[in-house]
Amino acid sequence: MHFLHPEHDEQLELSLDDVFLLPGYFEGTSRLGVDLTPTDFRGGSHPIVSANMNAVTGKRMAETMARYGGLGVLPQDMALETVERIAQHVKHAHPRFDTALSVTASATVRDVQGIIRKRAHGMVVVIDEGHRPIGILTQADLTGCDQYASAHAVMSRNVVSLSDQVDNREAFATMEKHRLRAAPVVNCGGQLIGVLTRADAVRLEVMRPTLSPEGQLMVAAAVGIASSGITQQAGALIEMGLSALVIDTAHGHQRRMLEAIAAVRKIAPRQMPIIAGNVCTTEGTRALIEAGADIIKVNVGPGAMCTTRMQTGVGRPSFSSVLACARAAKALGKHVWADGGVRKPRDVALYLAAGASRVMVGTAFAGTYESPGDIVIDSEGRSYKENYGMASARAVEERTRGLGAFEVAQKRFFREGISTSRIYLRPGEESVGAALTHMITGLQSALTYVGATDLEAFTTSATVGVQTRGGFVEGTPHGQVFG
Repeated sequence: MHFLHPEHDEQLELSLDDVFLLPGYFEGTSRLGVDLTPTDFRGGSHPIVSANMNAVTGKRMAETMARYGGLGVLPQDMALETVERIAQHVKHAHPRFDTALSVTASATVRDVQGIIRKRAHGMVVVIDEGHRPIGILTQADLTGCDQYASAHAVMSRNVVSLSDQVDNREAFATMEKHRLRAAPVVNCGGQLIGVLTRADAVRLEVMRPTLSPEGQLMVAAAVGIASSGITQQAGALIEMGLSALVIDTAHGHQRRMLEAIAAVRKIAPRQMPIIAGNVCTTEGTRALIEAGADIIKVNVGPGAMCTTRMQTGVGRPSFSSVLACARAAKALGKHVWADGGVRKPRDVALYLAAGASRVMVGTAFAGTYESPGDIVIDSEGRSYKENYGMASARAVEERTRGLGAFEVAQKRFFREGISTSRIYLRPGEESVGAALTHMITGLQSALTYVGATDLEAFTTSATVGVQTRGGFVEGTPHGQVFG
């Protein structure tokens, strides 16, 4: 990456809003031809990672992220039993078709209403004793129904199923012909194995699933440094067959982190990437790499749920933070992930231009069907989910349940995050698949504008300029309808 005016720009500490990408000559023929494969380790068709936040990544998010070519990181606060259950589910989930929601014919409308919002496809399949589809239920079928009516009584009986051998183009054409938003997928015996939406049939041509060498969907998990048994905890996670391990704390440049990295590196397979953070300086980056980390998680304070900078004054503007740490890591043959602050696709592109190999996204994914937690309807009929920071009083309380009441009360004094926030589901981006598509297509276009055909060339050839606040505002949509 080069600055447009290096003699001036190199001296500044810059946020994402302070910078822009300059267009260059593109030799390719199509945005679809650019390669977004991450450069740090094998796995994924693009560099987006869902953050290890309690309100962001759980079973559904991890599975869906992997199916769409990204990676989900399970939070450090999860019990090992829960992590193992989720990891096994993700690894054995179908790499192409979404997990189906199913009930038997005797289930009630109340039963269906309890699960129908658990998946973005919004479909519950009614199955017989042989696990074959006999009916479909959507929100439209449930409207005005008695809660204790049977699924059999209210289901749509005209079931259009797709074969698990169907290609995406043919599946799209079938659903288009029958005016379907989604359809159940069956194997050669007619048994239900998943669901495919019309939108997914298109998305899956752009985003290949993130698969392990064994052909299973990949999933990662985080571990904190506060536990005295970090070696045992990390060892258990490694035994589960996770694809990557994140050692996570708010202030990564400290002795306990270095000791934790060294201890985990001794027991982890060489091929397992160890990601550690967070830091925002070249010194912190070098220290964590020298301790044994392969990838450094970068940024202190830019997250939507984080109050660290206002509470402590500590941190660093996000673009400069990633740029400095990426340069330090590259000099040692390693990589960095940009963590926090993503609001728009441009932010992903700018982080990658600064040298990040992947970008972690938190709050932008919290308001989707796939994030943990139930959908809540506000007084105006709008749907939202609750989100909270991992250093908030709420997260601290969850993390310290094993301590005495006095110790928990004491730790609450040091909160550095928002404990509750409403994240509304945005029209058109209620699913993480839709949100990812928005980010990925923006990134593909960014590469063509800059003149790159892959991420390595993008980082190398990108020219970044510094703009005023007016320059940033000028680039935002500001059209007005005149009557």
